[in-house]
Amino acid sequence: MSALTPVVFHILLALSQGPRHGYGILKDVLDQTAGELRLGPGTLYGSLQRLMDQGWVEETAAPADTDERRRYYKLHLSGRTALNAEVERMASLVRVARGRRVPGRTGAS
Repeated sequence: MSALTPVVFHILLALSQGPRHGYGILKDVLDQTAGELRLGPGTLYGSLQRLMDQGWVEETAAPADTDERRRYYKLHLSGRTALNAEVERMASLVRVARGRRVPGRTGAS
């Protein structure tokens, strides 16, 4: 499997914590990236549609006591598998970089 795009990675990461509506995903991605990745509605909903077409994400019923007009999304098992594979791929890259003594942020000049 090829590397996930940052947008897809962060959407899947947001959904790994449970069902979210679109705005909740947007806020979670902002939090994950300290405001560096701002998704517009077109990017978010286009990505969610592609992820649903792949079977990685599915629409789900709104939780009780929430606005029923909002569309909620949840991570499907295949999406969790793809997310886990990407996390392992990234961890492997970090191990290689550290093995080559590539400095992290604190050691950058």
